[in-house]
Amino acid sequence: MPPHTTDVTHRLVSTSTGRIHLVEQGTGPLVLLVHGFPESWYSWRHQLPALAAAGHRAVAVDVRGYGRSSRPADPAAYRMTELVADNAEVVRALGEESAVIVGHDWGATIAANSALLRPEVFHAVGLLSVPYTPRGGPRPSEVFARMGGDEEFYVSYFQQPGRAEAEIETDVRGWLAGFYAALSGDTMPGPKAPDPHFVSRGQTMRDRFPEGRLPAWLGEHDLDVYAGEFEHTGLTGALNRYRNMDRDWEDLAALDGVPVTQPSLFIGGRLDASTTWLANAIDAYPVTLPGLVSSHLLDDCGHWIQQERPAEVNRILTDWLAALPS
Repeated sequence: MPPHTTDVTHRLVSTSTGRIHLVEQGTGPLVLLVHGFPESWYSWRHQLPALAAAGHRAVAVDVRGYGRSSRPADPAAYRMTELVADNAEVVRALGEESAVIVGHDWGATIAANSALLRPEVFHAVGLLSVPYTPRGGPRPSEVFARMGGDEEFYVSYFQQPGRAEAEIETDVRGWLAGFYAALSGDTMPGPKAPDPHFVSRGQTMRDRFPEGRLPAWLGEHDLDVYAGEFEHTGLTGALNRYRNMDRDWEDLAALDGVPVTQPSLFIGGRLDASTTWLANAIDAYPVTLPGLVSSHLLDDCGHWIQQERPAEVNRILTDWLAALPS
């Protein structure tokens, strides 16, 4: 492991439905860090020491389905309400009553819903890369099926059990390298290249990934860490998050249009499709995130924001945390 991850503590905590693997560093108020797809606790390797140095107990989890955390066989076990329950139980297992929660990618959506469903536990929320959009609109699978015309949107591709696994698991390391590069600010395809978020009929996602160059933030060792985790676990647990979007839409009907009112933070990459496609969601923050403290778009930055620009993200995070009510 790199030097800044040598002082962390690994542990497994029990939940009502299994176990969650987490990594922690520091003492002080609890900050729970939730990763996205296809990542792990390791995607917070730059934030753990920075938050610890700023006087926080920084804890990065492996989300259910990843790493050493439980991987239930039932796809429905990966619905949003279950993942929110995991986060709340982790806080209790650590002997705490409440925490700040910060998420990236899918982790941002999990963090927002944790704040909505368990406001007594999560008193502030930080969102990285994926803007908050309240529950609403048509059934998600129907929306995604209409996107792309003759091409297929990647979410629809991921929602079909076994299909993405068949592509990825034949060469996990190579697929991850291409996927990370496709969404990184310094290696993503140019504006005239085929969009890697879509799949041509009869083709695979990898057909549109850049080849032969790793992003600056991703060293060979870092790629080995990620690949080693997914070689061990497979991809089904991680992909099951996409396969529960319709269940979430049903489960969370009572939250239709509901804002997140806790003190909040948003950081996005200006080159990230998540921020360009969802620009209207960012514009709606005065209504949807009325407790927003600050919102930042980082120039020349892609999707893997806390790894692409760790120093800047760490500064924004620690400044925000320092300004929160005690």
